[in-house]
Amino acid sequence: MDLGLKDRVYVVTGATRGLGFASARELTADGAKVVLTGRDEKRAAEAAAELGPNALGLAADNSDPRAAARLVATARERFGRFDGILISVGGPPAGSAADNTDAQWTAAFESVFLGAVRLARAAADALGEGGVVGFVLSGSVHEPIPGLTISNGLRPGLAGFAKSLSVELGPRGIRVVGLLPARIDTDRVRELDALSGDADAARAGNESRIPLRRYGTPEEFGRTAAFLLSPAASYLTGVMLPVDGGSRHGF
Repeated sequence: MDLGLKDRVYVVTGATRGLGFASARELTADGAKVVLTGRDEKRAAEAAAELGPNALGLAADNSDPRAAARLVATARERFGRFDGILISVGGPPAGSAADNTDAQWTAAFESVFLGAVRLARAAADALGEGGVVGFVLSGSVHEPIPGLTISNGLRPGLAGFAKSLSVELGPRGIRVVGLLPARIDTDRVRELDALSGDADAARAGNESRIPLRRYGTPEEFGRTAAFLLSPAASYLTGVMLPVDGGSRHGF
């Protein structure tokens, strides 16, 4: 099936590795052009070089209030148009409610929550009919993840913002979608498994609770993201799609 991505232009944040990079890779593989970001300029440039001439890497921090407008402007200047954004943010520090500090909460709020809100608002102002705003969230939107209290607190609120935004932007023909990954085999998830003290045992235990009995691959996540951002998903908005091998059993 042709997703209709050829020559469409997207911004993908947090895309030097992990789920953001996997999404950018699948978008460019299907003919889209991508401005991808990361906090480190060298890593952003290397990630873009790996994807080829239809990718441009920029250093950007989601918590920087100036980043959103700069990214949209760069997409238009470099590739001539702007069709959507996938907002992927780094994972906040692990910890419990008793352990996480006010400083950690504040930094995570600026990056994970307020930074994402700013990016979405800037994209919405610049998009026309057929545009899309996507969020990479987490299965913690529905079910808290032990040891990730800050993420558990912020991501459900961001999902609520995304759903509200979908209602506001729907009359303009702009879609808003969210992806809820669970155990996808990325560096971040492997780091979380290692926090248990026995990464192999943690992974085996997690896989035993996934109906497909395995972690997902970044490629599987990236293909799902590419579809949701594409014109092929033109009647999907306000959805929060689990990408979790069946881990979420409720409706």
